[in-house]
Amino acid sequence: MARVKKGVNAHKRHKKVLKMAKGFYGARSKTFKAAKPATMRALRSAYVGRKNKKREYRRMWIARINAAARMNDISYSKLMNGLKKSGIEINRKMLSEMAIYDPAAFAALCETAKKAL
Repeated sequence: MARVKKGVNAHKRHKKVLKMAKGFYGARSKTFKAAKPATMRALRSAYVGRKNKKREYRRMWIARINAAARMNDISYSKLMNGLKKSGIEINRKMLSEMAIYDPAAFAALCETAKKAL
């Protein structure tokens, strides 16, 4: 059987990892041995970060809606319950945008929710 040399493939793999490690501190961006674990950790953190971003946005929208709802004399949970009972299906992102940019319409929604309770 012919001997298989892995030099070309190893070089490609090393180049790929070092390219991903650009901008890392010290040897982490220059040597493969240090760059490999650093990039693996960075990729893992990026994956987790994409999930956390969704949670953070939802928390922010809820905080905004709650603040605006309390200005209209209703709590967040009662507002959401009232909207559900009155058949209004609007997501939290849009509610938060309404609370900021269209307070009159948000106040009307709050009134509708109060009546439905």
